Amino acid sequence: MKLRLPRHSTLAALALLGSAPAFAAQRPLETETVASGMSSPLYAVSPPGEYTRLFIVQQGGLIRILENGSVLPTPFLDITAQTNNSNEQGLLGLAFHPDYDVNGWFYINYTNNSGNTRVDRFTVSSTNPYVADPASQENIFSQNQPFTNHNGGCIAFGDDGHLYIGMGDGGSGGDPGNRSQNPQRLLGKMLRLDVNNGLPYTIPSDNPFVNDPGVLDEIWAMGVRNPWRFCFDSLTGDMWIADVGQNDWEEIDFELAGDGGRNYGWRLKEGNHCYNPSVNCDPGGLTDPIFEFSHGGSPFRCSITGGFVYRGERMATMQGRYFYADYCSGQVWSFRYIGGAVSDLVDHSNEFGTISSITSFGQDGAGEIYVISQNGAVRQLVPAGLKLDTAPVVSAGSQATLSVTGGTAASTVWITYSLIGLGSTSVPSLNVVLDLATPTLLTTATTDAQGAASLSAQVPQALQGNMVWAQALQLDHVSNVLVRTVQ
Repeated sequence: MKLRLPRHSTLAALALLGSAPAFAAQRPLETETVASGMSSPLYAVSPPGEYTRLFIVQQGGLIRILENGSVLPTPFLDITAQTNNSNEQGLLGLAFHPDYDVNGWFYINYTNNSGNTRVDRFTVSSTNPYVADPASQENIFSQNQPFTNHNGGCIAFGDDGHLYIGMGDGGSGGDPGNRSQNPQRLLGKMLRLDVNNGLPYTIPSDNPFVNDPGVLDEIWAMGVRNPWRFCFDSLTGDMWIADVGQNDWEEIDFELAGDGGRNYGWRLKEGNHCYNPSVNCDPGGLTDPIFEFSHGGSPFRCSITGGFVYRGERMATMQGRYFYADYCSGQVWSFRYIGGAVSDLVDHSNEFGTISSITSFGQDGAGEIYVISQNGAVRQLVPAGLKLDTAPVVSAGSQATLSVTGGTAASTVWITYSLIGLGSTSVPSLNVVLDLATPTLLTTATTDAQGAASLSAQVPQALQGNMVWAQALQLDHVSNVLVRTVQ
């Protein structure tokens, strides 16, 4: 069935009333398993601009590709012979160069067979985009590790095009060498390297300590214990660091884009609390976390797993929420950070249940978020109940297909849209509240016996460059808010 955007049809026909607040109501979430039976997965990411492939890191030394719902049989990369894969060691991180579609470069962080950290660059095969060229391996960065734990492992590119490396304090417990506070050691630091101007790397001229002979030039920030997972907000460029605690406290550090040179306090402090020394520990100049939580409770909490700020287009009401978890308790939380304050903290346990051994989160090219479990499962965060979806790319002048799933069977579903954005619009006749400002009725359809419907529409040329928010509704049910920028 071919649809047209009506010129004057609004939801007044459904007795709509409402206003537009800053944030629409949070809608329920659930998880959908997209891969299972994997061997110790601990990260997932897509190359910039890719929507169909998700690259999953396995601790033993493989990178696998998930495409169209299936894990491909041939690994993208195999370094099993080069890594020791024990406890906190192994293949730990993956980052694609911002210009991967041009240069084919990607970077891995792993511990070698001697237990030392290496960051290496590879190039994708020139003849097959599904495998790396093993002969292209180049070492970018190396660091000897005094112990087997606290290796960090996360690497990511910032909006500035530089590679950031999270380095743990070298391990054991309590940072016995006080490496995190030693400016002449790279352990216990966040590093920033320019990998665009020759091998192995150069120092960015605006690194915060380049003019300080007492501090190594690679250091971007110091005083971290084990920044196992950090991320950049893809919209703002801000950095979020989930730093694993020692005995009592887990912390989340926040840094505005480009605001380097900070000292996050370890081992002087664990979270907001004195550690070593146990009193009078703050000499001044330390940056406290924006959020912390204690060990203990039921289920027992022990180790933070950092995630991502949601910037996907499938669940517009989740925009700006930072997701994180605890490895021991299996809980997932999210919150917003607005005006220097944490707000709207949500425990998603009632929605997801307990997910065992959450080692990491992942993020695909569309900004959607995944929860990764050491037991071999990769789960995507998706809207619960009624779902509205379409292709990741919608182009003006072409056909767009909207799909509805999870609805009431054999019932009317209304498809609405807004060119303004999120809001709150009551629909008394259906006993629901839409999350759109000034919504317009696009069309109606009838779901099949499985509660699904599919509709095709011609996207007007006049919408090119505009953002369009869409939401489906049925009696007593509303879907996620889908947002797309028309290409």
